[in-house]
Amino acid sequence: MEDQSLFYRDTWAEVDLDCIMENVRNMKKHLPEEVELMAVVKANAYGHGDEQVAQVALEGGATYLAVAFLDEAISLRRKGIQAPILVLGASRPEDINVAVKYNLTLTVFQKDWLNQARKILTNKAPIKIHLKLDTGMGRLGIREQSEIVDIEQILQVEKRFYLEGAFTHFATSDELNESYFKEQLERFETMLSWFNIKPKLIHASNSAAALRMPNAHFNGIRYGIGMYGLTPSLEIQDILPFPLKEAFSLHSKLVHVKKVTKGEKISYGATYESNEDEWIGTLPIGYADGWIRKLQGQKVIINGIKVPIVGRICMDQCMIKLPYELPVGTEVTLIGTQGNEHISINDVAEKLETINYEVPCLISSRVPRMYKKSGKLVQVKNSMLV
Repeated sequence: MEDQSLFYRDTWAEVDLDCIMENVRNMKKHLPEEVELMAVVKANAYGHGDEQVAQVALEGGATYLAVAFLDEAISLRRKGIQAPILVLGASRPEDINVAVKYNLTLTVFQKDWLNQARKILTNKAPIKIHLKLDTGMGRLGIREQSEIVDIEQILQVEKRFYLEGAFTHFATSDELNESYFKEQLERFETMLSWFNIKPKLIHASNSAAALRMPNAHFNGIRYGIGMYGLTPSLEIQDILPFPLKEAFSLHSKLVHVKKVTKGEKISYGATYESNEDEWIGTLPIGYADGWIRKLQGQKVIINGIKVPIVGRICMDQCMIKLPYELPVGTEVTLIGTQGNEHISINDVAEKLETINYEVPCLISSRVPRMYKKSGKLVQVKNSMLV
């Protein structure tokens, strides 16, 4: 490992930016030329690193970025990202001038929000907005034609708001059963017909719909989970138009090795008891890092061999059963490939009984991220030291 002085523990994540680049370029090839690709980098780019992913996504052909909250957008601006950024979630009307200052696009779904924001807005420059339409997701969004009429009346008077876009979100586009997806798509097309002020950018498709449903591309798509090389659901993984390259891996090293005799117990609650004389290794990763207690029994890879985590996972450490005595400093792969063995994010998600989206988001900021590009380490980021 290069430049270890940038972090001081033997646990780290690696993000292969080449994989993200390939996933973006393949999606661009899959889309008609006129369809814009909006790279979704919310939640610190699903745990991968917002700045690094944003930069490589833009290099790969993305023209817009999307985040969940205003704070995330401001963070990108402060890191030097100048591309258009849409805040997908709710923003407070009293923060409208902050959005203008950082040249951000906001999501609007209430006429009252516009009325409040226009009273606070001091800048004469227009601010771009996208209207969110609720076609059946049930989170945020306009539902009735009268709401669009009311908002358009405000926009005709208040020229400081520029209606750039309109969008919705599909609830079941990652399922083989397309009936509810079709209902939502039909509802969205109906709602678009209600507009007198026609938005420039219409986007409905998340990764699943962008990969599978060309009739829902409109002139923009939002590329989230697929950009990171993760299938939107196991249900559709065998019908994707191109392979996705998983970018995130997680690694640690043995910091202690000991031999225990038959009957000895390991970790809190003494839930693991050795059945024979065994070699036990300790790793400096635990539930405070997002490697949570439910992963007891999960396999990791050491010396190209899969071995289990034994005993309860602690806050900062966990123990593994070694195949034989191995030296301190031996590398262990928790997610990724080592030798002929591989553990995917989907494997970890299955153990946790959750979806793959959650796994990299769980890995906390105290785990340093190493970034690779063109097969070489290009950057190490340790948010604990920045």
